[in-house]
Amino acid sequence: VMKYNPKGAGEIELATIILDLNGTLAVNGHVPDGVREKIIKLKEMGYKILLFSGDQRGNAQTLADDLGIELQRATTTEEKEELARKLNKETTVSIGNARIDIGTFKHSKIRIGTLQAEGIHVGILPHLDVLVPSINDALDLLINKDSFEATMRL
Repeated sequence: VMKYNPKGAGEIELATIILDLNGTLAVNGHVPDGVREKIIKLKEMGYKILLFSGDQRGNAQTLADDLGIELQRATTTEEKEELARKLNKETTVSIGNARIDIGTFKHSKIRIGTLQAEGIHVGILPHLDVLVPSINDALDLLINKDSFEATMRL
């Protein structure tokens, strides 16, 4: 469990990261450089990392195995929401870019959107706490306690 204490916002404990695949963890089917190292670091910090995906491109299991994270299949917003509901909302952070991710955002303490080459669905904006340019930036936000606390402070 990682503990963050943004000024004025109180302590935030996070233990689980839910990642979307297409447009979030992978861009046009490929995981960007630097992501693997950041995932290793987050796992060393104690995070459990889950990949929720409908596997649009058929490569989700290969990518999950390559990164050492757990794949859970979900092809609709409702299926993603059902998987997220099984987790502790108070210690979960979700990272996504698509309308299908609203289901996970509803059941996460911290919701991060990534705006990369595949775009972002504007419907998720009201469900986000933070919007970052890339998956690397999203993962760095969780790794760098000072950055997280500065972004989340009141």
